[in-house]
Amino acid sequence: MSDYVLTCCSTADMPSEYFHKREVPYVCFHYRMQGREYLDDLGQTISFANFYARIAAGAMPTTSQVNVGEFINFFEPYLKSGKDILHITLSTGLSGVYNSACIAREGLLQEYPSRKILLVDSLGASSGYGLLVDLAADLRDQGATLEEVYTWVEENKLKIHHWFFSTDLTHYKRGGRISIGTALVGNLLNICPLLNMNNKGQLIPRLKVRGKKQVITKLVQMMEVHAQKGLAYAGKCFVSHAACAEDARQVAAFVERKFPNLNGPVLINSVGAVIGSHTGPGTVALFFLGDQRGS
Repeated sequence: MSDYVLTCCSTADMPSEYFHKREVPYVCFHYRMQGREYLDDLGQTISFANFYARIAAGAMPTTSQVNVGEFINFFEPYLKSGKDILHITLSTGLSGVYNSACIAREGLLQEYPSRKILLVDSLGASSGYGLLVDLAADLRDQGATLEEVYTWVEENKLKIHHWFFSTDLTHYKRGGRISIGTALVGNLLNICPLLNMNNKGQLIPRLKVRGKKQVITKLVQMMEVHAQKGLAYAGKCFVSHAACAEDARQVAAFVERKFPNLNGPVLINSVGAVIGSHTGPGTVALFFLGDQRGS
C-alpha cells in the first residue's frame, strides 16, 4: 500500500466502479438543471440516459466547479490519516478548479505542515483526463513514489490526445466554441466539425467534415498520424460519447481493426453531466497517447 493517495475530479468521466476498483477517490463538480442542483456523481443520481433525454427535450443545464471548502473537506481526511496527496484537476483551459485546489492546499498545509499535496493541471478533459489518471494509477501500482508519478504526469500530460466530433452543434454554439453561422450551416449541410484539445487545454475546431461516416474515418486517421509508433501503437485507447453509444462502438471497432497491438480493447465511457452540459448529445471523443500536442 502506498503512502500517498491519487485523486481527481468527477470530470475525468470514468465510471464510479472504475474509480473504486483503481482506488482513485474523486471529488464532484456540480450541475444545475430544471431548477435543481445535482452532484456530478457519474450518473448515480440521474442516469446518463435520463440526463441527455432531458437536454434533448429542451433542458439547458449549467455547471459549477468544486469550491475551496469542498476541496478542504475532500483532502483533509487523507492528511489526517498520514497520507500525502497527488490530485489531478480538469484543464485550466476549461475551468478555474485548479485555482480552488491551490487555495485549499495552502490552507491545509499550514495545519498539516509535514504532509504533501501535489497538484497537476491535466490540460485535459473527459476520458482523456481519465486516461492520464489511469496511467498515473498504473505507475502508482508499480511502486512509483509520489514524486515519480507527479514528474511523469507533468512530463507526459500533453501527450494525451483528445479528438472530438459532434453531430449536433447546438451546445458548441451556445458555449462559443463555434459561431452561430457555422452551427446553422453545419446542421443544414450535415457538417460534423472535428475538434481537439490544444497545448493550453482548450477545445479547438480543426476541420469541417461532411457526414458521420467521413468524420469517423478522419477521427481515426488523426490517431494514425499522432499515436506513438503510428499503427504499431501499443498503448491504451479510450472513447467517450454523449448519448450516441452506437457511434462510439463504431469508432472503437475501427480503432481495434486499425491498431492490432492495443493494450487491451478500447474502453468506452459516457461523457459525464458537467462536460456533457457543454457538448450536448451527439459528441464522440477519442483519446490515446501520442506526440506532443501543439497550439
